[in-house]
Amino acid sequence: MAVAVDVLPVHYRDGAALEAISDAVDTVNVIRGLATPTTFDAESRFDSEKDKSTFRQYDEACDRVRSFYAEQHARQTVAHNMAARERFYSPSRRRPEMTVWEAIEKLNTLIDDSDPDTELSQIQHLLQSAEAIRRDGKPRWMQLVGLIHDLGKLMLFFDGCSEGQWDVVGDTFPVGCRFDERCIYPETFAANPDSRHELYSTQHGIYQPGCGINQLLMSWGHDEYLYLVLKDQSALPPEALAMVRFHSFYPWHKEGAYREFMTEGDEMLLHAVRAFNPYDLYSKSDDVPKVDELKPYYLELIDEFFPQKIIKW
Repeated sequence: MAVAVDVLPVHYRDGAALEAISDAVDTVNVIRGLATPTTFDAESRFDSEKDKSTFRQYDEACDRVRSFYAEQHARQTVAHNMAARERFYSPSRRRPEMTVWEAIEKLNTLIDDSDPDTELSQIQHLLQSAEAIRRDGKPRWMQLVGLIHDLGKLMLFFDGCSEGQWDVVGDTFPVGCRFDERCIYPETFAANPDSRHELYSTQHGIYQPGCGINQLLMSWGHDEYLYLVLKDQSALPPEALAMVRFHSFYPWHKEGAYREFMTEGDEMLLHAVRAFNPYDLYSKSDDVPKVDELKPYYLELIDEFFPQKIIKW
């Protein structure tokens, strides 16, 4: 049996506000052209006839997104990231325990369905991504990534796992080295004390060239949180873990930044992340999935890659 999940009262952790800023971030990325469809095994087909202009307009999202990134870029320091991971792994943290499907249902209850791009529930959002991947004949593990890739947002509601929207959603980047000009709104990093740090402000910072993309200390958020949950508790392949961890790392997978840290095997991970990106951003306008009809298929899929059933979140 899964243990009861302790969450903060919803009025302290505003799920609707989180989704609103998350959608605004996605909108800016879509309209800036950061989500050019690329694929893992073959070109994605589900979004070939979509009218991307039907999503909320760029100008409406920009002001809100810029304010969000001004806070995120000022506060995502090495010190914050080290402390966040210490809290995640702390023996004193009572990690909620539940199955993957229970986590999906929990996210559904905590995030209000006021998404301005669609009136669908969170479960339907996740199933849209998974079903688009499934229709395109992608591997079963990639279908599962589509289903679970947003579950890290649960961290907003777990005590001690986040401090606000700014360390849950948004584009990600490494800390501990110079902030790259190819990050969105790079000028806002000037407010981050690490930008003036003797070591962290240098090009390579605490890293060595060729150290490997997985060795980077990525900015804390729901992607990193879910990656830490999955890497020791699932049978997902490295490509799947990369999709989860790096799909918001736009400076790397779209702009070509931070390539000096890549090592053997990282091109494969980059290819996988680029393949997943269209399914993350464009699937919200698909047909409404029928949860009851699809649930048995995805429960079987979950069991295939989560043999221990109950996951510590």
